[in-house]
Amino acid sequence: MKINIYYGGRGVLDDPTLYVLNKMEEVLLELRVEVTRYNLYEHKSSISTLPQSLKDADGIILATTVEWLGIGGFMQQFLDSCWLYGDKDKIATTYMQPVVMSTTYGEREAELNLMNAWATLGGLPCSGLCGYVEDLVAFEMNEDYSKIIEKKAENLYRTISQKMKNLPTSNQAVTQSVLRTAQMELTPQESEQLSQYVSDDSYVKQQKEDIEQLAEKFRGMMGRTSTDEQIAYVMDFQSHFQSECGDDLDYLFMIEGKKKPLCLQIHNGELICHYGQQEHTDVYIKLTSAVLDSIVAGRMTFQRAFMTGEMTAKGDFNQLRKLDELFDFS
Repeated sequence: MKINIYYGGRGVLDDPTLYVLNKMEEVLLELRVEVTRYNLYEHKSSISTLPQSLKDADGIILATTVEWLGIGGFMQQFLDSCWLYGDKDKIATTYMQPVVMSTTYGEREAELNLMNAWATLGGLPCSGLCGYVEDLVAFEMNEDYSKIIEKKAENLYRTISQKMKNLPTSNQAVTQSVLRTAQMELTPQESEQLSQYVSDDSYVKQQKEDIEQLAEKFRGMMGRTSTDEQIAYVMDFQSHFQSECGDDLDYLFMIEGKKKPLCLQIHNGELICHYGQQEHTDVYIKLTSAVLDSIVAGRMTFQRAFMTGEMTAKGDFNQLRKLDELFDFS
């Protein structure tokens, strides 16, 4: 028989959980059980790979210390890894005994959280051990407490060796019906490989760099798109301008979907075309990109667009009629 112990405390010398675990290990070793302890604080960067260690275990002990609130970050991270990367078929046949000692309030709630978490994972929770310790020395010297700890270890051994069954729980029903989170369908081997990638800092760093490079690329593409918008229609008007016109005219096109208006300034027979604002405007014109596309493609004239109502204008209509003379898109 093999039992793994996962300790989620900080490893300080006066941690009562360490004393309890040492006593339980003594009993289990006397029963010829192979015991392996994993101190989660020593595996900070590789907790995501620890669910792999469940493969050969018949049972486990999840042990933590309540120092101010809850089961602590290391234990929560380990349980998250079991949910994300653990072999659910193996967890379903693995017994778990929670051990929670407290130096403040909340040991019973923490024990219940561990049992609920393991049941939600689909595992087999066993009767646990929890207690409040105010004076560690007095706790260690109390023989009655030692007997209780030894009995709990024996009960775990008996439960595993006899493969005792548990009654169905609502956690299992919730897991099957409600907690259907969107997860990738991975084999145990793929989950194991994924957990290794997650725990590999160099791999994660490389992934972040690749994502940043892609983001820079897309930002560059967006920048080019913005630049394209700044010159949209400018080349069309410049290439079709009839330069023999000697009038000074100012047009402002409000094109739907464009952030800035398109300004056409004709002075001394020269055309200045740009996106922005201008102080003086003879004619304000409002139209859609689709209508302007039809005009520059030669399928429609400015006069026809105005007469059909597809283009609206405000200002000097004599100058509006000159647009088709100034720009020959036919």
